[in-house]
Amino acid sequence: MPQSDIFGKAYHEATKHSYLSVQLDPNYLDASTQPSAFKFYPKFYRRVKLNLDNPIHSFIWLTSAVTFEKVYNNVAYKLRVNPSAGALYPTEMYVQIRGMPKIVDGIYHLEVENNCLTLIYELIDDGLESYVIPTKCITGFIFLISSVYYRSSWKYKQRSLRYCLLDSGHHLGAVAASAYLHSRDIQLIFDFDKLALNTDLGFENKEFITGCAISGEIHEKQIRKLRLKVPFVCGTDYFEANQFIEDSYQATSVQPSHQQQLQQPCFDFEQDKFYQTVWNRRSIRRFRKEFISQEHYLYVLQLLQQPIPTESGEEIEIYSVIHRVEGMKSGLYKGANLVKAGDFSEHTGYLCVNQALARDCAVVLFFVSKYTSYQTAMQIAGFLGQRIYLGSNYVGIQCSGIGAFYDDETQEFLETHKDVLYATAIGT
Repeated sequence: MPQSDIFGKAYHEATKHSYLSVQLDPNYLDASTQPSAFKFYPKFYRRVKLNLDNPIHSFIWLTSAVTFEKVYNNVAYKLRVNPSAGALYPTEMYVQIRGMPKIVDGIYHLEVENNCLTLIYELIDDGLESYVIPTKCITGFIFLISSVYYRSSWKYKQRSLRYCLLDSGHHLGAVAASAYLHSRDIQLIFDFDKLALNTDLGFENKEFITGCAISGEIHEKQIRKLRLKVPFVCGTDYFEANQFIEDSYQATSVQPSHQQQLQQPCFDFEQDKFYQTVWNRRSIRRFRKEFISQEHYLYVLQLLQQPIPTESGEEIEIYSVIHRVEGMKSGLYKGANLVKAGDFSEHTGYLCVNQALARDCAVVLFFVSKYTSYQTAMQIAGFLGQRIYLGSNYVGIQCSGIGAFYDDETQEFLETHKDVLYATAIGT
């Protein structure tokens, strides 16, 4: 087994939760020390205010828009179209635009809080293509998702790389949702030269590229790498390095994914209703222990069967622990097959670090994988999690992602040797 593969597995093993580990490190936080959740380039950079009547602007805006603001314990949280563990939002969005009317060809940072694009690099005969899709030229868009990891490690410490990757997958799912509403196809790219991009985009050790999506016309043309490095700008107001996270990211960045044929999903969402779903998506904080219909549960499962538009993927298996679905036995299911019957609501709540969400919901879905690329597998798990969020909200039920669980005990309960990557709870 290549050393990079071993390290990917080693990172997951080293960051497992257990009942004992959580009791020994309850991780109390001072909310006043939370690092800033928005990145800004200097004020003298050229900016384009996003006009939502312009379909190009609207497409980009809806990938990351702030949709709601709430105050919790005197701290204001600006919630976005993409869910994030702890509402910490470690991900940033960069987009290369080439050949689009009335906008300069360049690489832009999406300034989420102010709804504008900041031009950080103007293109000539160079661009991002040589890093992510060599020998090609994209007339259209290249979206890059990055993680400002200290926003997450401030709270989740060593385990935060998991959350950064899941959040990157959520953010790619938000790109996919915006693409659907703007009648555009996208292609996700996970295997590319992330380390070179980090250097040339001026991230130092404080931010790193995780995922990519392209949308537009692909041409055969050699595009050279960026002729200049982008000046460094930190994504937080202060920073504490974590060498373990940085080493783990670098080692897992070079793991190759499984190769597959590119297929586009086929959805039939009603446009206005789906737009409102994207806009109103929230993570529920409390379920009411009520049943959901079998039709709604199967609808969500069906969405997970749709292809993921990428040539570099990882297979994710879905286990469902059904607590309350009309017309279905309670128990553990793998796909449509009942593995073991029983009321496991209390046990599932315990497995998810004693979270009432996993006990009181209708169904908990666990994502497991035997991956070759850890980064790809985690991002695809997050991407599928975003589908569950939007699909469940679309039919009027609620959802919450769960990244904390007792890893080994959950694996044993599911009767699998594959790593447990993520969980989502749905219900009312």
